[in-house]
Amino acid sequence: QVQLVESGGGLVQAGGSLRLSCAASGSTFAINVMRWYRQAPGKEREVVADINSGGGTNYVDSVKGRFTISRDNAKRTVYLQMNSLKPEDTAVYYCNADIMGSGRYWTNYWGQGTQVTVSS
Repeated sequence: QVQLVESGGGLVQAGGSLRLSCAASGSTFAINVMRWYRQAPGKEREVVADINSGGGTNYVDSVKGRFTISRDNAKRTVYLQMNSLKPEDTAVYYCNADIMGSGRYWTNYWGQGTQVTVSS
């Protein structure tokens, strides 16, 4: 069974940095686009960044220049390096990926979420 497991969240002061990781486990034949979403209290979930299997990336405007998404295909892991954090970055961050499992069809998976809190 495929799972996405996130780590790296926590409490940090404004201006600080955190690095989130999300590793896929189970039987994964291929992994296409990997994404990071976030959901702040009272707000809708939004995509923060995504990266395709070739390394192409996209970012929401509010994090451009501060966050960097990357992936290690051999480790089946996606990262989100977050620098110059702001209180408005406070949210639960979710990993999301399109994965082909042993059944040879694509399925979209979510991680369990990790809390990021930025204090002012």
